[in-house]
Amino acid sequence: MSETLFLGRVLSFHRRPEGADDARAFLFHEAGAVHVKDGRIVAVGPADQLRSAAVGAEVVDHRDHLIMPGFIDTHLHFPQVQVLASWGKDLLDWLNTYTFVEEQRFADIAHCEAMAKGFYDGLLNNGTTTGVAYGSVHAASVDAMFSEAERRGMCMIGGKVMMDCHAPEALLDTAQQGYDESLALIERWHGKARLHYAITPRFALTSTPAQLEAAGALCAKHPDCYMQTHVSENVSEIARARELYPDAPDYVGIYEHYGLLSKRALLGHAIHLEPREIDALVETGAKPVFCPTSNLFLGSGLYDDAGLRARGIRGGIATDIGGGTSYSMLQTLNEGYKVLQLRGQQMHPFEAFDWVTRGNAEVLGLEGEIGTLEAGTAADMVVLNARATPEMRLRADRIETLAEELFLLMIMGDDRSVAQTYVGGVAQKDI
Repeated sequence: MSETLFLGRVLSFHRRPEGADDARAFLFHEAGAVHVKDGRIVAVGPADQLRSAAVGAEVVDHRDHLIMPGFIDTHLHFPQVQVLASWGKDLLDWLNTYTFVEEQRFADIAHCEAMAKGFYDGLLNNGTTTGVAYGSVHAASVDAMFSEAERRGMCMIGGKVMMDCHAPEALLDTAQQGYDESLALIERWHGKARLHYAITPRFALTSTPAQLEAAGALCAKHPDCYMQTHVSENVSEIARARELYPDAPDYVGIYEHYGLLSKRALLGHAIHLEPREIDALVETGAKPVFCPTSNLFLGSGLYDDAGLRARGIRGGIATDIGGGTSYSMLQTLNEGYKVLQLRGQQMHPFEAFDWVTRGNAEVLGLEGEIGTLEAGTAADMVVLNARATPEMRLRADRIETLAEELFLLMIMGDDRSVAQTYVGGVAQKDI
């Protein structure tokens, strides 16, 4: 049995803060500790109190830093790790010029395995302990992605992309093949260790009606699986979806027709939603996912967080590697703050750090397992250093509140601010 007492400035949210003064939304111990046994959190509280219950435990000292739940990234593309920072005119140009070319390489299992190591190194170096990821059309890409996550003990969600039209021949399956391979992957991986499957029709532009029908059949057969796809990211994409599905009332309506929308549906981007589409999200419980660095990089548009929340829609926030420009959820918050400022909306740092931890866990329905430091949850944690660079130290000398420290981290922080990442209480970051 392993037992560890982590000392540090402990912060964990238990609901979304309602403003800058909502200290009741979180737990914070300036001289705190997290008591971990066999990968699970036993208790959180003042260090002096927990020491007596952890006699004989290994002590890990992070007292200068913040200990928080590990970050959760709700939208990633595993096969795009080598197309980061690739110039493109817009979404569709970028997909055709770089992404579809790169994803063809994932027919090679050796390549998949090598990329999986780099992919998870990138996540963990940036404090991300759980992700929701797209594979390529090749089943081998999902095997590699899940195998590496299992080896590292991570909670991961993902699936094989289903796409049977309007892409290079080497990236196409068929409606039947997409169904059969996805079903086999579900049976092999879903519920194994800390892994969950996401049925993954890439988006309406690369799936025929027959394939979307097959995806809907998978969702009906396995309602405990997630469903992930893209919607309303780019105005040209929306126009193309209307051309391909002229009988649908709108883009969201395509997925709605084929039974793909539910509380376990994750809809990447969801920027240009029409009123009826928002109604459909409310009715089905489907979750939009805000991808700020990608939306800015590709010039796609500005996500309306406040408008969706006003309708009771709780969305996720994510990096969208590799349309997104950083593995860092800190930098994702940086760009998300700016997007919302342009919308006339504000993201307070308490709201921001709740979003990338407990909030994203809630979107996934996993708040009892990850996203907080509550007793019984997995000991997935990130240790943050707000004085990681000379420039940050200079600014930190004038900080007086926790909120100011968090804001510094989300504006100036990156992987250098991640002192350590723990998965199940085990250190992941080389130091």
